[in-house]
Amino acid sequence: MQSLYDVPAPAKLNLFLHITGRRADGYHLIQSAFMLIDWCDTLHFSVRRDGVISREDLGWKLPADDLVVRAARALQQACGGTQGVHIGIHKSVPAQAGMGGGSSDAASTLLALNRLWNLQWPVSALARLGLSLGADVPFFLSGRHAWVEGIGEKITPIDLPEAQFVVVKPDAGLDTRLIFNDPTLKRDSEPAIISGFVANVFSNPLGFGRNDMQDVAQKLCPGVSQAVYWLESQGLKGRMTGSGSAVFALVQQGLGSLRWSGLDSVPAGFAAKVCSNMAVHPLRGWAVNDGLSVGSG
Repeated sequence: MQSLYDVPAPAKLNLFLHITGRRADGYHLIQSAFMLIDWCDTLHFSVRRDGVISREDLGWKLPADDLVVRAARALQQACGGTQGVHIGIHKSVPAQAGMGGGSSDAASTLLALNRLWNLQWPVSALARLGLSLGADVPFFLSGRHAWVEGIGEKITPIDLPEAQFVVVKPDAGLDTRLIFNDPTLKRDSEPAIISGFVANVFSNPLGFGRNDMQDVAQKLCPGVSQAVYWLESQGLKGRMTGSGSAVFALVQQGLGSLRWSGLDSVPAGFAAKVCSNMAVHPLRGWAVNDGLSVGSG
């Protein structure tokens, strides 16, 4: 195997996100339900025998040392390998949106190189490496919707009802650090339990909890509020995903063709897409799933 083409990297939405505390090292503790959706980046990989890791941007320009390159270098160093790779990436998932695009790209890179370089690492080993790159990377390696706790390393697979959502991303993005550093951020939500979430989610995927970051995000980024208000004008209840700035709303639950056509009136400069959730990650099975365990929180 010399190349892998059209490797998907799906985005995620947070159905809720609570901040339950803060560790002594400053990391915030969260509880959230992470949901895979079919808004994907696409990556291409070709083995290089000279050991060099190179990247080609097939869409918009990325930073030189983005998570894809860092993931490849980290795996190469960890395995002591001599092979390199050329990576082409076509971005579709918006940046600074709270949709995990960069982390998903990193996870798909680890899974693809695990195959291309014939490393045969299990998911747990990739996830430990992935956590050093970003808190969301282990989720994308886990392969399913998940209940996520700690700083992102405690992952419990969950089932979610099939549904479709409209996702709206303002032109402006949000820096997660600005939200976490804001003194008004709510950091003391009561811990929830999975059974309480499950009791609500099958009747209404957005019927549980809230996003504790949303109030601060709306203060920092007027586009978040604009997205919420636009969804309200469409008769939809929006919720921000992650640290924003993307906002999403349920438009259809269950099977059936979607007839919602509100995208025609999306505010100028906003990116928007109607997405379906995905029962499993499209790369699930690319590494042996030995029971995801990435360390203590």
